[in-house]
Amino acid sequence: MSYFLYDGRTIFYEEFGQGNVESILLLHGNTVSSKFFVPVIPILSEKYHVITLDFLGNGQSERIMNWPVDLWYEWSKQAAAVIRHLEIEKVNVIGCSGGALAALNLALEEPELVKAVIADSFEGLQANSEITEQIRAGREFAKQNEGFCSMLKMMHGDDWENVLDADTNAVVNHALTVGSFCHKKISDLQVMLLLTGSKEDEMFPSGHYSKLIDEMCGTTEFVKAHIFEQGGHPAMMSNMDEFVSLADEFFGRNT
Repeated sequence: MSYFLYDGRTIFYEEFGQGNVESILLLHGNTVSSKFFVPVIPILSEKYHVITLDFLGNGQSERIMNWPVDLWYEWSKQAAAVIRHLEIEKVNVIGCSGGALAALNLALEEPELVKAVIADSFEGLQANSEITEQIRAGREFAKQNEGFCSMLKMMHGDDWENVLDADTNAVVNHALTVGSFCHKKISDLQVMLLLTGSKEDEMFPSGHYSKLIDEMCGTTEFVKAHIFEQGGHPAMMSNMDEFVSLADEFFGRNT
Protein backbone atom coordinates (compact mmCIF):
# COMPACT_ATOMS: atom_id res chain seq x y z
CA MET A 1 0.00 0.00 0.00
CA SER A 2 1.25 3.48 -0.87
CA TYR A 3 0.85 6.72 1.04
CA PHE A 4 2.21 10.24 0.79
CA LEU A 5 2.15 13.16 3.18
CA TYR A 6 -0.12 16.09 2.47
CA ASP A 7 -0.29 18.93 4.96
CA GLY A 8 1.13 16.59 7.59
CA ARG A 9 -1.48 13.87 6.99
CA THR A 10 -1.33 10.60 5.07
CA ILE A 11 -3.18 10.10 1.80
CA PHE A 12 -3.58 6.61 0.33
CA TYR A 13 -3.05 6.08 -3.39
CA GLU A 14 -2.58 3.18 -5.82
CA GLU A 15 -1.11 2.75 -9.28
CA PHE A 16 -2.04 0.26 -11.99
CA GLY A 17 -0.55 -0.37 -15.42
CA GLN A 18 2.64 1.47 -14.53
CA GLY A 19 4.35 0.40 -17.77
CA ASN A 20 1.98 2.48 -19.89
CA VAL A 21 3.02 5.93 -21.07
CA GLU A 22 -0.24 7.86 -20.76
CA SER A 23 -1.53 8.47 -17.22
CA ILE A 24 -5.11 8.80 -15.96
CA LEU A 25 -5.94 10.09 -12.49
CA LEU A 26 -9.34 8.88 -11.23
CA LEU A 27 -11.05 11.10 -8.65
CA HIS A 28 -13.82 9.54 -6.57
CA GLY A 29 -16.97 11.35 -5.50
CA ASN A 30 -18.65 12.03 -2.18
CA THR A 31 -19.45 9.14 0.22
CA VAL A 32 -17.26 6.66 -1.69
CA SER A 33 -13.52 5.97 -2.02
CA SER A 34 -11.10 4.88 -4.72
CA LYS A 35 -12.58 1.37 -4.39
CA PHE A 36 -15.48 2.76 -6.38
CA PHE A 37 -13.33 2.43 -9.51
CA VAL A 38 -12.49 -1.27 -9.03
CA PRO A 39 -14.77 -2.40 -11.90
CA VAL A 40 -13.22 -0.08 -14.49
CA ILE A 41 -9.55 -0.14 -13.44
CA PRO A 42 -8.71 -3.45 -15.21
CA ILE A 43 -10.07 -2.03 -18.48
CA LEU A 44 -8.32 1.33 -18.23
CA SER A 45 -5.02 -0.12 -17.00
CA GLU A 46 -4.64 -2.20 -20.17
CA LYS A 47 -3.80 1.04 -21.97
CA TYR A 48 -3.11 3.66 -19.29
CA HIS A 49 -1.07 4.17 -16.16
CA VAL A 50 -4.00 4.55 -13.75
CA ILE A 51 -3.71 6.44 -10.46
CA THR A 52 -6.33 6.52 -7.72
CA LEU A 53 -6.38 8.15 -4.32
CA ASP A 54 -8.63 8.42 -1.29
CA PHE A 55 -9.26 12.04 -0.36
CA LEU A 56 -8.49 12.88 3.27
CA GLY A 57 -11.17 11.53 5.58
CA ASN A 58 -12.17 8.81 3.10
CA GLY A 59 -11.23 5.20 2.43
CA GLN A 60 -7.75 4.32 3.64
CA SER A 61 -6.57 7.92 4.00
CA GLU A 62 -6.14 9.57 7.37
CA ARG A 63 -9.28 10.75 9.13
CA ILE A 64 -9.73 14.45 9.84
CA MET A 65 -11.79 16.04 12.60
CA ASN A 66 -13.15 18.96 10.58
CA TRP A 67 -13.84 18.63 6.89
CA PRO A 68 -13.19 21.81 4.89
CA VAL A 69 -16.29 23.71 3.86
CA ASP A 70 -14.76 24.48 0.45
CA LEU A 71 -14.45 20.73 0.00
CA TRP A 72 -13.99 20.22 -3.75
CA TYR A 73 -11.45 23.02 -4.06
CA GLU A 74 -9.48 21.36 -1.24
CA TRP A 75 -9.81 17.97 -2.97
CA SER A 76 -8.28 19.50 -6.11
CA LYS A 77 -5.23 20.48 -4.07
CA GLN A 78 -4.87 16.90 -2.86
CA ALA A 79 -5.15 15.68 -6.46
CA ALA A 80 -2.42 18.11 -7.51
CA ALA A 81 -0.27 16.87 -4.62
CA VAL A 82 -0.37 13.24 -5.75
CA ILE A 83 0.60 14.25 -9.30
CA ARG A 84 3.59 16.15 -7.95
CA HIS A 85 4.45 13.33 -5.55
CA LEU A 86 4.62 10.88 -8.46
CA GLU A 87 6.56 13.43 -10.53
CA ILE A 88 4.31 13.04 -13.55
CA GLU A 89 4.57 15.84 -16.07
CA LYS A 90 0.90 15.89 -17.07
CA VAL A 91 -2.08 13.59 -16.56
CA ASN A 92 -5.49 12.97 -18.00
CA VAL A 93 -8.15 13.24 -15.29
CA ILE A 94 -11.55 11.60 -14.83
CA GLY A 95 -13.68 12.76 -11.93
CA CYS A 96 -17.06 11.33 -11.00
CA SER A 97 -19.79 13.28 -9.20
CA GLY A 98 -18.00 15.21 -6.42
CA GLY A 99 -14.74 14.06 -7.97
CA ALA A 100 -15.77 15.88 -11.14
CA LEU A 101 -15.90 19.12 -9.15
CA ALA A 102 -12.40 18.40 -7.85
CA ALA A 103 -11.27 17.72 -11.43
CA LEU A 104 -12.76 21.04 -12.61
CA ASN A 105 -10.91 22.91 -9.89
CA LEU A 106 -7.69 21.06 -10.69
CA ALA A 107 -7.93 22.05 -14.35
CA LEU A 108 -8.70 25.67 -13.50
CA GLU A 109 -6.09 26.09 -10.76
CA GLU A 110 -3.24 23.84 -12.00
CA PRO A 111 -3.51 23.61 -15.82
CA GLU A 112 0.20 22.85 -16.10
CA LEU A 113 -0.46 19.46 -14.45
CA VAL A 114 -3.35 18.44 -16.69
CA LYS A 115 -3.66 17.21 -20.29
CA ALA A 116 -7.45 16.89 -20.48
CA VAL A 117 -10.38 16.32 -18.12
CA ILE A 118 -13.61 14.36 -18.14
CA ALA A 119 -16.10 15.65 -15.56
CA ASP A 120 -18.82 13.05 -15.15
CA SER A 121 -22.24 13.31 -13.50
CA PHE A 122 -21.97 16.39 -11.31
CA GLU A 123 -24.31 19.00 -9.88
CA GLY A 124 -23.15 22.08 -11.74
CA LEU A 125 -21.15 25.22 -11.03
CA GLN A 126 -23.29 26.47 -8.15
CA ALA A 127 -24.89 24.58 -5.26
CA ASN A 128 -28.62 24.13 -5.62
CA SER A 129 -30.62 24.23 -2.38
CA GLU A 130 -33.17 21.66 -3.57
CA ILE A 131 -30.48 19.21 -4.67
CA THR A 132 -28.58 19.77 -1.41
CA GLU A 133 -31.65 18.94 0.66
CA GLN A 134 -32.36 15.91 -1.53
CA ILE A 135 -28.81 14.70 -0.89
CA ARG A 136 -29.08 15.27 2.88
CA ALA A 137 -32.46 13.58 3.24
CA GLY A 138 -31.59 10.78 0.84
CA ARG A 139 -28.44 9.86 2.72
CA GLU A 140 -30.24 9.84 6.08
CA PHE A 141 -32.95 7.58 4.67
CA ALA A 142 -30.34 5.34 2.99
CA LYS A 143 -28.83 4.51 6.40
CA GLN A 144 -31.78 2.15 6.80
CA ASN A 145 -30.76 0.26 3.66
CA GLU A 146 -28.54 -2.73 4.44
CA GLY A 147 -27.00 -2.77 0.97
CA PHE A 148 -26.07 0.92 1.17
CA CYS A 149 -24.52 0.47 4.61
CA SER A 150 -22.54 -2.57 3.46
CA MET A 151 -21.26 -0.65 0.45
CA LEU A 152 -20.04 2.24 2.60
CA LYS A 153 -18.41 -0.15 5.07
CA MET A 154 -16.54 -1.70 2.15
CA MET A 155 -15.48 1.78 0.99
CA HIS A 156 -14.37 3.19 4.34
CA GLY A 157 -14.35 0.55 7.08
CA ASP A 158 -16.22 0.33 10.37
CA ASP A 159 -16.39 4.11 10.80
CA TRP A 160 -18.33 4.53 7.56
CA GLU A 161 -21.21 6.36 9.26
CA ASN A 162 -18.86 8.98 10.70
CA VAL A 163 -17.41 9.50 7.21
CA LEU A 164 -20.89 9.79 5.69
CA ASP A 165 -22.05 12.32 8.28
CA ALA A 166 -18.88 14.42 7.96
CA ASP A 167 -19.29 14.45 4.20
CA THR A 168 -22.97 15.42 4.43
CA ASN A 169 -22.19 18.25 6.85
CA ALA A 170 -19.55 19.57 4.44
CA VAL A 171 -22.01 19.45 1.52
CA VAL A 172 -24.70 21.30 3.48
CA ASN A 173 -22.31 23.88 4.94
CA HIS A 174 -20.81 24.56 1.52
CA ALA A 175 -24.25 25.25 0.06
CA LEU A 176 -25.07 27.60 2.94
CA THR A 177 -21.79 29.54 3.11
CA VAL A 178 -19.85 29.18 -0.15
CA GLY A 179 -22.21 28.23 -2.96
CA SER A 180 -19.82 28.25 -5.91
CA PHE A 181 -18.02 24.97 -6.62
CA CYS A 182 -15.05 26.64 -8.34
CA HIS A 183 -12.91 29.67 -7.55
CA LYS A 184 -12.39 30.56 -11.20
CA LYS A 185 -14.77 30.88 -14.13
CA ILE A 186 -15.15 28.11 -16.70
CA SER A 187 -14.15 30.68 -19.31
CA ASP A 188 -10.69 30.62 -17.69
CA LEU A 189 -10.10 27.00 -18.76
CA GLN A 190 -6.88 26.30 -20.62
CA VAL A 191 -7.31 22.53 -21.10
CA MET A 192 -9.99 20.53 -22.89
CA LEU A 193 -12.88 19.35 -20.75
CA LEU A 194 -15.56 16.81 -21.61
CA LEU A 195 -18.79 17.00 -19.64
CA THR A 196 -20.62 13.67 -19.39
CA GLY A 197 -23.80 12.47 -17.70
CA SER A 198 -26.96 10.48 -18.20
CA LYS A 199 -30.43 11.78 -19.03
CA GLU A 200 -31.79 9.23 -16.55
CA ASP A 201 -29.50 10.31 -13.68
CA GLU A 202 -31.64 9.89 -10.57
CA MET A 203 -29.58 12.40 -8.58
CA PHE A 204 -30.75 15.45 -10.52
CA PRO A 205 -33.99 16.96 -11.92
CA SER A 206 -35.12 16.28 -15.47
CA GLY A 207 -33.27 18.43 -17.97
CA HIS A 208 -30.36 19.02 -15.59
CA TYR A 209 -27.63 18.23 -18.10
CA SER A 210 -29.21 20.25 -20.90
CA LYS A 211 -29.05 23.33 -18.68
CA LEU A 212 -25.49 22.49 -17.65
CA ILE A 213 -24.39 22.12 -21.27
CA ASP A 214 -25.91 25.50 -22.13
CA GLU A 215 -24.21 27.06 -19.10
CA MET A 216 -20.75 25.62 -19.73
CA CYS A 217 -20.34 24.92 -23.44
CA GLY A 218 -21.47 28.41 -24.39
CA THR A 219 -18.69 30.07 -22.43
CA THR A 220 -15.58 28.55 -23.99
CA GLU A 221 -14.46 26.34 -26.85
CA PHE A 222 -12.55 24.21 -24.33
CA VAL A 223 -15.75 22.49 -23.09
CA LYS A 224 -17.51 19.70 -24.99
CA ALA A 225 -20.33 17.43 -23.83
CA HIS A 226 -21.68 13.92 -24.28
CA ILE A 227 -24.92 12.93 -22.57
CA PHE A 228 -25.92 9.26 -22.51
CA GLU A 229 -29.53 8.43 -23.24
CA GLN A 230 -29.68 5.74 -20.56
CA GLY A 231 -27.98 4.87 -17.28
CA GLY A 232 -27.93 6.03 -13.69
CA HIS A 233 -25.52 7.90 -11.47
CA PRO A 234 -22.71 8.13 -12.42
CA ALA A 235 -22.75 7.65 -16.17
CA MET A 236 -19.17 6.35 -16.09
CA MET A 237 -20.30 3.17 -14.36
CA SER A 238 -23.77 2.72 -15.80
CA ASN A 239 -22.42 3.11 -19.36
CA MET A 240 -18.95 1.69 -18.70
CA ASP A 241 -17.99 0.23 -22.07
CA GLU A 242 -19.26 3.21 -24.04
CA PHE A 243 -17.68 5.59 -21.55
CA VAL A 244 -14.24 3.96 -21.84
CA SER A 245 -14.42 4.17 -25.64
CA LEU A 246 -15.44 7.80 -25.38
CA ALA A 247 -12.56 8.52 -22.98
CA ASP A 248 -10.07 6.82 -25.32
CA GLU A 249 -11.23 8.96 -28.21
CA PHE A 250 -11.29 12.17 -26.18
CA PHE A 251 -7.87 11.72 -24.59
CA GLY A 252 -6.44 10.56 -27.93
CA ARG A 253 -7.49 13.83 -29.52
CA ASN A 254 -5.97 15.88 -26.74
CA THR A 255 -2.53 14.32 -26.20
